[in-house]
Amino acid sequence: QVQLVESGGGLVRAGGSLRLSCTASRSISTFNAMGWYRQAPGKQRELVTIITGGGRTDYYADSVKGRFTISRDNAKNTMYLQMNSLKPEDTAVYYCSVSYNWNTYWGQGTQVTVSS
Repeated sequence: QVQLVESGGGLVRAGGSLRLSCTASRSISTFNAMGWYRQAPGKQRELVTIITGGGRTDYYADSVKGRFTISRDNAKNTMYLQMNSLKPEDTAVYYCSVSYNWNTYWGQGTQVTVSS
């Protein structure tokens, strides 16, 4: 079992920045992959970015390229999502997710609201 606790969401004006954190209950170096998803009202959950167990960033959604950065701190068992130049269309609940031992685990979600 893996528990994931997210933090860092909030309300920000367009053009502002936020950093989301996702802390795991076990060593993140053992995970096959870690990623961030988001779900806006009335829309399906979408993949924002993913980072492999080796630390390679495999994917960014086109809508966030150049603005969002995923990173990880193995010593803190924490993954981050730095979000810059935020836009109103980035408003969503953001979820972290990990793949471990053929299972997928999710955090509880954190709300990000970007005002125009």
